Amino acid sequence: MKFFFPDSQDQVDPSFDFITEERDPRRVRQRDDRYAHEVLAPAPYDGVLVSKTIVDGTARSTTGKYTSAQRQRLYSEGAEAFFRLYNGADQLTIMGDCGAFSYHAEAYPPYTVDEVIDFYDGCGFDFGISVDHLIFDYDQAIPREDSRAEEWVRRQDITLELAAEFKARCRTRRVDFTPVGVAQGWSPTSYADAVTKLQQIGYRRIALGGMVPLRTRDILNCLRAIDDVRYANTQLHLLGISRCDDVRAFASHGVTSFDSTSPFRQAFKDERDNYYAPNRTYVAVRVPQVGGNTKLKNRIQAGEVDQGQAIKLERAALELLRRYDREEIDVESVLQALHDYSLLWNGKVDRTEQYRTTLIDRPWRQCPCTICRTVGVEVILFRGSERNKRRGFHNLYVFEQQLRQELGREDT
Repeated sequence: MKFFFPDSQDQVDPSFDFITEERDPRRVRQRDDRYAHEVLAPAPYDGVLVSKTIVDGTARSTTGKYTSAQRQRLYSEGAEAFFRLYNGADQLTIMGDCGAFSYHAEAYPPYTVDEVIDFYDGCGFDFGISVDHLIFDYDQAIPREDSRAEEWVRRQDITLELAAEFKARCRTRRVDFTPVGVAQGWSPTSYADAVTKLQQIGYRRIALGGMVPLRTRDILNCLRAIDDVRYANTQLHLLGISRCDDVRAFASHGVTSFDSTSPFRQAFKDERDNYYAPNRTYVAVRVPQVGGNTKLKNRIQAGEVDQGQAIKLERAALELLRRYDREEIDVESVLQALHDYSLLWNGKVDRTEQYRTTLIDRPWRQCPCTICRTVGVEVILFRGSERNKRRGFHNLYVFEQQLRQELGREDT
């Protein structure tokens, strides 16, 4: 089972000073900042998924995360050099897709088949996913002939037509990547029908899209229906699914790979599950920057909070956290400082007991990953992108370890 991490240009700056919060003034982001596979060993994923919408955006949106210079470098150098895959001990695989979620509101995908092939082949990807159109809804009781499924059928037909064209053009152009077809559906039967048609087109690698909102039991129902039509040599990829506890079940139905940002994004998007440990998760300790927290800035501008006092409380919380990690003070002193500061920016939520558990357990001390061994207590602080992304990298490390353990450390 292979785990692909979707790229969104998430890197960390090795020159960042956690005490002064300053960077090397000579830093160049693309040259000096580091990807997770450069920071952690072994790499916390088997490959990287790169979406065309992330790189190029679309004519109607600004979803692209790449600067013009980064985009030009990716196209000119190729993915292997751009992502510095040769710097790590593990050879990573690059998969490309169109980023259908970014244009789901449009009537038709914004890219032509040849534009997508140009992107995949030009960047030197190993796998390229056909152009698709997302179906969000799921209702296993509605058949294709039902008028309520009209828009779903239209999107599925578009996806299959583009998959056929994609396969044909890849053959004509003799591309260097492996084409992957996409199955979109709204029920077990519709997914199975899509897989049947994709296999008839000639695909033996098929990505299943639109399943992110589904419950695990619904995903498994779809996989069981697909089992009835799937050829023995057809491999499945789950787009956007990262349910570690269910990977064995998924694998038993022909799933050989998946992609997800969930372990990374939980580090700074989730209310509670911010830091992964082998058998549980912890809440990260929130110490926002006075100048970076919207609520606090608004209160300061409104005259409700004295800026000098806010900075004093912020610094006190940071200093006491570091002293606690050095075992110079007890946990109660830290919790009081955190509570005093939180009253200025988030007085409605008291996380004292959650923080108590995090601080008493000190999970970063038991973690062998490079992040925790290098930055220590800083990894548990919910504060700015340098700490939050490092915690996200740590989560990827733990997730990958859990995945291998769940699969019996098999490399399938």
